Order: sequence, then structure tokens, then C-alpha cells
Amino acid sequence: MSEMLSAWALTGMPEVRPGDDLTALIAEAVTRTAQPLRDGDILVVTSKIVSKAEGRVIAAADREDAITAETVRVVATRPRQDGGVTRIVQNRLGIVGAAAGVDASNTAEGTVLLLPLDPDASARRIAAGLRETTGAEVGVVISDTLGRPWRNGQTDVAIGAGGVHVFEDLLGRMDTTGRPLVVTQPCIADELAAAGDLVKGKVSGCPVAVVRGMGRFVGALDLPGAAAIIRAPEHDMFRLGADEAHREGYEAGFAAGRAAGEERH
Repeated sequence: MSEMLSAWALTGMPEVRPGDDLTALIAEAVTRTAQPLRDGDILVVTSKIVSKAEGRVIAAADREDAITAETVRVVATRPRQDGGVTRIVQNRLGIVGAAAGVDASNTAEGTVLLLPLDPDASARRIAAGLRETTGAEVGVVISDTLGRPWRNGQTDVAIGAGGVHVFEDLLGRMDTTGRPLVVTQPCIADELAAAGDLVKGKVSGCPVAVVRGMGRFVGALDLPGAAAIIRAPEHDMFRLGADEAHREGYEAGFAAGRAAGEERH
């Protein structure tokens, strides 16, 4: 039987500042609505307010240095018309995206935001606090906006999760024709993040959404978080951009040829 899904933005959230108790701010906003939290509700929280509360704010002049500091691997680069370089990188969380997640939107003039240090820990902390405060067994997904290879536009994805099953494992189940599913594993956390973004929007000033109807994915706080979504390098068929892969292959071939030449001499 199909499930009914509903989602709405949580209104009344104040501007979040470094050091704020984000769990308390969310709980206070909930009390001002006509929709108290229920068991099985999942809150989708924009990463920006988590970063603000955790003090992950730096001066905008330090943005390029911050991107470098947050980067563990360059995936692709492309010159910009302004003379700069767009960098698609893997950051220290394992997330591949533009500028290592360093973002200048929805933050005070002259500042940029870094991603939370440990989004999964942040999500678990918020979920635990809300469960204690409201008495409802809720889950939390922390979302951020990413582009996608081969597709225009952006969508929100999960970078942190607490008390939520990030995957639905359908492997071995039968489809409607009786054939076994062998590779089907929906990323529920990403789908929840996208659903939350549909009602939060980018310019509404509503950084938290409540998704209701997916309670079967809410569980223990120590469930694997969004870090489990990152594909292991040995399974990544598109680890580098085309130019970078070509350059890496050329340099490896050049080094191997030079080593072989030295052995002959």
C-alpha cells in the first residue's frame, strides 16, 4: 500500500549565530506552530544554520585559502571568465562538489561558510535533543546543495543523518514481474533532503523542513550516518574529471617510461 507523504517548512526560525543552541531554536519554532512533532517525523535542516551555530564562519577574503584547506583531492578544474578557476574537489568529508562546500550565500556580507566539521554527529545531537525536548522519536537529515555530473541544475542531498536509515535495501526483493532486484538501493536520506528543499526553498528564510509519512526509516541514533553514502574509491568509475584523468595517465606513463629507460642504462 502506498504511503502518504507530507512536508512543510518550519516558520519562525530566527537568524542563527555562532554559539546558538540550534536544537533549542528548532524546538521553540515547533512550539509556535499548529503542527507538533510526532513519532516518525524527519526534520531536514539546512547545513548553513548548522555551520553558523558551530562557528564555521570565516572572512570572505580567505575563501580561496579555505577551499584549499578543505580540499583533499582535486577532481576537475576549469578557468572562469573573471580570471579565477572553478575547482571541483573532494573535501575532507568525502563529498565531491564545487569549492569544497565553501559558500557565500545566506551569510553575512563579507563572510563565507564552511561545512560542519562532522555533520553526522551534528545530526545525531539535534535528533537526540529534539527527542528529549518534544518526546517524539524523530530523525534529522542535514542537507546541502550540490550539482550533478552530466545534469544541469542542483539538488539538495544529505551530508549528515541522525536516527534515520540512509538507505532502503531492496536487494533480493522481487519486482512486480517476479524478477529479483540485484542493484536497487534507494538513497532515502538524499530523497528526504530533496523533499525538504522543495518546501524550504533557497530564499524563503525557512532553513528547516518537517517531512511526515516516512516514519519507517526513523530508528536508533547510532544508525550509520550520511558518511555511508560516499562511494569507496575502488568502486568509483568516475573518480577524476576527463582532463585530470588524462593528465594523470600521461604523467604515470611518462614516469614509467623514464624508470624503464633508467633501468636499461
